[in-house]
Amino acid sequence: MKSLENKIAIVTGAGGGFGEGIARLFAQEGARVLIADLDIERAQSVAASIGAAAHAVRCDVSQGQDVQSAVDACVQKFGVPQIVVNNAGITHRNQPMLDVDEATFDRVFNVNVKSIYHMARAVIPLMRQQGHGSIINIGSTAGLRPRPGLTWYNASKGAVNLLSKSMAAELGPDGIRVNAICPVMGATGMLEQFLGTADTPEARARITAGIPLGRISTPADVAQATLYLASDAAAFITGVELPVDGGRTI
Repeated sequence: MKSLENKIAIVTGAGGGFGEGIARLFAQEGARVLIADLDIERAQSVAASIGAAAHAVRCDVSQGQDVQSAVDACVQKFGVPQIVVNNAGITHRNQPMLDVDEATFDRVFNVNVKSIYHMARAVIPLMRQQGHGSIINIGSTAGLRPRPGLTWYNASKGAVNLLSKSMAAELGPDGIRVNAICPVMGATGMLEQFLGTADTPEARARITAGIPLGRISTPADVAQATLYLASDAAAFITGVELPVDGGRTI
């Protein structure tokens, strides 16, 4: 039996990167997946390639009504979700902290942190009614062992990591598990912003020098870890910050 057979999941930011990898693996493992992304064309392309087990909606996760509409669409199309992956995120360019303008700061926190507030308000009442659920927030090693140049992004992911543990403590009595996955820098559309330079072998080498396993993360790495935490195999695991980092945070 597939590990997510008959499960229903919402994955935000699933039009590419980690989110796409998670959505594809979830569908392979038997789940029906709502793909929520700001870029509806990319979301629809991913959903179409997965097939009937996926459905795409446009969603700006920083906007409460968009998030509520995405949850409503999931309920209407597939049913109440047992799994939610808050994956959508952005960063600012690697640069001195005082060079990041206020609008960029606000956008980083609205997308990375406030989005989880919006999703919690939309989905937790449904999970409470069914008596169980798994919420997985994609944090970052940046919130565990920060690097210079990404200070405000680091702070937003520190918030994600901590609020995941607080949510786990509060929602455990409702049968709702909450965990955070903390990837190291990965091969996604945000890589050049993280690097602060062009994506060159030399720039990557500076990053991988600090990763014992010698490479950056991939969507498959993050998807496999997310699958485990979403599945019944992790039924007694909540409140963890799971680094998927090749040893970066040792």
